[in-house]
Amino acid sequence: MSLNWNDLRFVLETVRHGGLSGAARALKVNHATVSRRIAAAEAAMGTRLFDRAPAGYRPTDAGREAAQIAEQMEARSFDLSRRLTARDQVLGGSLTVTAPQLLVDRLLAPILREFKESYPAIDLSVIADNRTLNLAAHEADVAFRISDTPGETLVGRRVTEQAAAAYIATELADRMRLEPGRPLDWIRFAHWPGPPEALKEVWPDRRVTLTVDDMYAALAGVRSGMGATRMPCFIGDAEPGLERLPGVPPMPYRPLWVLTHADLRDTRKVTTFTQFAATRIQAQRPLFEGRTRETPLSF
Repeated sequence: MSLNWNDLRFVLETVRHGGLSGAARALKVNHATVSRRIAAAEAAMGTRLFDRAPAGYRPTDAGREAAQIAEQMEARSFDLSRRLTARDQVLGGSLTVTAPQLLVDRLLAPILREFKESYPAIDLSVIADNRTLNLAAHEADVAFRISDTPGETLVGRRVTEQAAAAYIATELADRMRLEPGRPLDWIRFAHWPGPPEALKEVWPDRRVTLTVDDMYAALAGVRSGMGATRMPCFIGDAEPGLERLPGVPPMPYRPLWVLTHADLRDTRKVTTFTQFAATRIQAQRPLFEGRTRETPLSF
């Protein structure tokens, strides 16, 4: 029996994820398929790649070596895909862009529409996801990232600096104006260490009313009047019904980048898109830098 090289993907993912369950999720198949493809690879190579233990599949020395070779093949495949894409200098074909969901919603949608109208031959796809997709694996051609360190293997430009501020629903602010001694209701992010120091000084009497792990959820909580929170100025200043929390000045926020993999940096459709998007974003720099609205000193 000759080896089906595709079976090595199942060996690799089983080693990577420590068993059949993780491999099945990664490959979007069921357990039986993973087990069958591993058995086929073992039969073709005439050696056992995994020990079937009660705790799960454990790779043998041969299994680890097979996974290492499969990983090298995968890397070469990704490299070939990027290089072939880079040779395409026609302003047409597929272009995949990834960005956080809120960035697509609040900023990129009209830019994408205008770009598509200007270059109709480009088949534009958008992955709106807060995950950091792997451009080396060609999961996307262009990425918008809000980050201090966007990645060593990527090239691009720092499109704009950003500022953040504390925002509150006008309805809740009105209630606080009528009740001067009322504690500040605060919406906290689970992955942030705590509220900004300026907030602690101006609003020492606070109570957490909601904990979130997503900016969409935080924005919904603020809009509903559950409390105030910190968010980028390009979101808060443009949101109807919100105002800046008095006494808390804007604070630095991570910059916005538009990036691609080094192998694609000279691809015409990639450079055309990144230049197009960067120019339109930079025209809105006052919004990103928090210069379109003043912060009141008090209610």
